[in-house]
Order: sequence, then structure tokens, then C-alpha cells
Amino acid sequence: MSDQSDHLPADADLGRVREALVEWYEAGHREFPWRRTDDAYRILVSEVMSQQTQLSRVEEAYADFLDRWPTVADLAAADRGEVVAFWSDHSLGYNNRATYLHEAAGQVVDEYGGEFPDSPAELEELMGVGPYTANAVASFAFDNGNAVVDTNVKRVLYRAIAEIRNTEDPPYEEIANALMPSGESRIWNNAIMELGGVACQKTPRCDEEGCPWREWCHAYQTGDFTAPDVPTQPSFEGSRRQFRGRVVRALGEYDELPLSKLGPRVRVDYGGDTGEAWLRELVADLADDGLVDAEERDGETHVRLTR
Repeated sequence: MSDQSDHLPADADLGRVREALVEWYEAGHREFPWRRTDDAYRILVSEVMSQQTQLSRVEEAYADFLDRWPTVADLAAADRGEVVAFWSDHSLGYNNRATYLHEAAGQVVDEYGGEFPDSPAELEELMGVGPYTANAVASFAFDNGNAVVDTNVKRVLYRAIAEIRNTEDPPYEEIANALMPSGESRIWNNAIMELGGVACQKTPRCDEEGCPWREWCHAYQTGDFTAPDVPTQPSFEGSRRQFRGRVVRALGEYDELPLSKLGPRVRVDYGGDTGEAWLRELVADLADDGLVDAEERDGETHVRLTR
């Protein structure tokens, strides 16, 4: 990509886009045990288990697996049939993944002296480790990977960046790598995957989860939340989510506004049944979600984004 910001909206600053996502992630994200370690073995186990299994099931199986085989050497020395039986008993998908994981452990012990290689290219030499898994282990264990591009990340990029929709073969990896800060693959990949898993789900929760990219996101601005794995467009025009988004955008532009000036910026027909009482309720919902603060001052209610 000739310019890292080529695919962002014209008014988007790449530094702010990056900072907003990382700050959102660090402020509060889902806790998984594999996010609390940089041990390559443990991360590889979590990645293989997660390939076609719900994360709620993976957590229990992951803990049980590591209790039984806590190190790569333990797994390499294990009986392969026991590993496969464990996989089957915990409903972790195709049993050949257990076979490959056991074989990969043996490679690490025999060929690398028990120490995992730290680059995606070398990690791909391990049995059953494809480009995605190799990059994930390199990123999360060694902070030495490229941008991870899974279904969640594709959904985020497709919705956020308008130009992606206009090509038959979107350059997801190119764009994802251009967005990622150099040398920060661990936190960046965790953050953008979390964004797709929490806020930018198939049914979006932009305001509810305080999506940090609402200011720049094409889908949020237009209401078109289609994506590669979301073929039908959710109803948006005239929805409460649409007006919540307009409140947030107006406050992002003006910093703070009284209700009397905020209302007309939220809807052109402000007044009557959609007047101050309606707007107060909308603002109260946003305040309950921790997105805005409202303060009575000089006889008016002033609203601003939570800082």
C-alpha cells in the first residue's frame, strides 16, 4: 500500500484510528486465559482448539489439556491415542487436529530443542500449522507477526472502509497490515479481533459496546451493515441505533451541546413527539451505557461524550 491511510476516510488520522482501538481494548476486554500468556505452546493449543469450537467450550478444554500436558515436552512424550481421546471427549472437532498438535510438539522438541521458532515462516513448518495459525502464534507469543485476518477482522474492515465494497477481491491482508502499527502485532491483533467479536458482530452493537471507530466507519455513517458473512442489511433507517449514533457524532464534532442545539443535529424533524422529552430519553440511554455525560447548567441540560 503506497500510503497507510489510502483506504481510510479523508478526515481520518491513522494515528488516532490506531490509538482509539487500542485504548478501547485496554479499557475493558473479554478475559481469556490465552490472552494472559506469551507462552507459544499454550497459544498454539488455544489456536488449534478454537478453529471450529465455541470459545466457552474451549476455555474448559484448554485448562484440562494443560493440566494434563503442561509443557510442549509433556505433550511430545504423551501417547498419541490419549491425546486423540481427549480431543474427542471434549468435542473439539476433527481428531486429526489432535494428531497434528501432538506431531508439532514432537517437532519442537526434536528439531528446535524444545523452543518454538518465532517467525510465521518457521512456525508454518510445524505439522498442521497453516499461515493463519503460524501468524497468530508469532503475534501473540513473540509480538512478531503480521496482521491476523479472520472472519471477524474481515467483517470489521468491510464495514469500516468504503472502498473495500467496490472490489471483487478485497485486499484484506494488505489493508489490515497497513493499519497495524509496526512491531505491535500482539496488542493490535487482539484488539481488532475483539472489536469484531464484541462490537462489530453480525448484528452490530456499535453504541452499546462503544465502538472506537464510529467516527470513521462507513457502515456506521450510512447504516449499511452488510458484510461477507452478513448478506442481508439490518433495518437501520429511523431506528433508535441510528439516532444514538447521530448524538455521538454530533458531540464528537462539537464537544458539548445543550439539548436545544443537539436536537436539530440529531433529526431534521426535531420537535413534538420527537422533541426534548424524546431526546432526554435517548441521552439517558447513552449515559447509562457510559457513552455520554449530562449536566444541568444555566437552566439547560448540556451533554458531552464521556472522557
